[in-house]
Amino acid sequence: MTEGGTTRSESVRAGLAATPDDADVIVVHDAARPLATGALFSAVTTAVVGGADGAVPVVAVTDTIRRTDSGTLDRSRLRAVQTPQAFRADVLRRAHLGGAEATDDAALVDAVGGKIRLVEGERGNLKITEPGDLAVAEALLAARSPGQTPGAPDVNVPLVGIGFDVHRFSDDPHRALVLGGVTFEGERGLEGHSDADAVAHACCDAILGAAGLGDIGSLFPDDDDRWRGADSIALLAEAAEHVRRTGRQIGNIDCSVVAERPKLAPRRAEMQRRLSEAAGAPVTVRGKRAESLGALGRSEGIACWAVAVLA
Repeated sequence: MTEGGTTRSESVRAGLAATPDDADVIVVHDAARPLATGALFSAVTTAVVGGADGAVPVVAVTDTIRRTDSGTLDRSRLRAVQTPQAFRADVLRRAHLGGAEATDDAALVDAVGGKIRLVEGERGNLKITEPGDLAVAEALLAARSPGQTPGAPDVNVPLVGIGFDVHRFSDDPHRALVLGGVTFEGERGLEGHSDADAVAHACCDAILGAAGLGDIGSLFPDDDDRWRGADSIALLAEAAEHVRRTGRQIGNIDCSVVAERPKLAPRRAEMQRRLSEAAGAPVTVRGKRAESLGALGRSEGIACWAVAVLA
């Protein structure tokens, strides 16, 4: 245990001094927020592993906010910031070098030019500030499953996530078409930063969404060259591992692929096998046609919807 300082920032710096030099990601959390779930910790660390300098949970502001001097603020552009906040260790250390003070560490990282990613926070992540907050916290804890550890995901309640992805066909004649980890020879490929596997991408979003870990763009951002041309089956396997770290297991994933071509039936069993191996759970795939309606019906691209259940 490390003794804190007289200010929040001094306490964080004391913690940094006690943190091993080889740490890659550092998470800062307020003891005044005892109800944060394990899924929220996973969400912010996942965003940093995915390339952000820092990640903070936020919730929309529902009250009207008025300045003390004049006028009200546009609450649609405002977000209330919570902890835990995760950061690249080197960036957080650099932000604290000058001994600056702030009400949260994201502000210090902003000041040194760090890139902060916002993730969806939790309404139940209450900050204990006033005596009355303790009664609210007790009620929130009582509503959780009996015997559940505070801060842990409720493993007794199944979670459901919906994923969607769409890609237009590429004009590059050499780009391969990959769906569900299977290459369809002789077919036009899809445009995208990775291999543009819309089926694998929809599966990723479904399981990440169910676990409260954001989406595929949070974990594998398209402005990061590490994921250029990436094998989306490998991305699905990594996303599944992040989900399992929250204490959840993937029950199954069901996919509907909307495409005028190619016909999926001859390769469907192979697609299901590859997706299931990556997810570590059964994945089913079915093909649908848009019956000449809209962009998909005109064969301008391929879309996929996926539904995942976590146990």
